[in-house]
Amino acid sequence: MKIFNTAQEALAKVKSGDTIMVGGFGLIGAPLTLIDGLVEMNINELTIISNNLGEQGKGLGILLQQKKVKRAIGSYFTSNRDVGDAMQLGELTVELLPQGTLSESIRAGGAGIGGYYTKTAVGTELANGKEIKIIDGEQYVFEKALVADVSLIRARKADKLGNLVYYKTAQNFNPLMATAARYVIAEVEEIVEVGELNPNEITTPHLFVDAIILAKRVLTKDGVKEVG
Repeated sequence: MKIFNTAQEALAKVKSGDTIMVGGFGLIGAPLTLIDGLVEMNINELTIISNNLGEQGKGLGILLQQKKVKRAIGSYFTSNRDVGDAMQLGELTVELLPQGTLSESIRAGGAGIGGYYTKTAVGTELANGKEIKIIDGEQYVFEKALVADVSLIRARKADKLGNLVYYKTAQNFNPLMATAARYVIAEVEEIVEVGELNPNEITTPHLFVDAIILAKRVLTKDGVKEVG
């Protein structure tokens, strides 16, 4: 695990065509500094796995405006009207998953499970083109696990080994995404010495984390603010 001074240094392994998991629910718990780093990079054709694509002109919404995203997999895209516009223009492909299915698919990817059967979405358009299996007389749809080349996550604190703790609901998808990518970068508000974190509060063990940066932007009740 390495601590980097800038998002650009931490993101050096990211390349065009990568599949990237990005934590957050709206802008809450989103790695805004790392997203800013992606905005500044000369990359495109990205597949983004995230609950949503930020908001118009905010977070992942900026990447979409830059036409760097070719495919989005998530569950709540109505927070950003640009998503619908990009779809209608043929600039973006969207795969919509129920939120629990999105979460479980990421968990399965991190656990090394290829996929699973669920009753959610059976009989709806979300099941079109997917395998349907009868189990004990009931229909189940097969959902493939999700994995990524890179995960960008946000945590409250890290120690210098890379152990992570989160702040309340801001953890959202972040811990799951830390398990389901080949390379994991954590953006944190504070880095402390080894031993300072309460072991009972550590949600993501350091073995899942490859790189850490300090957050330069935080979300407050008054909006996104620069720090540091």
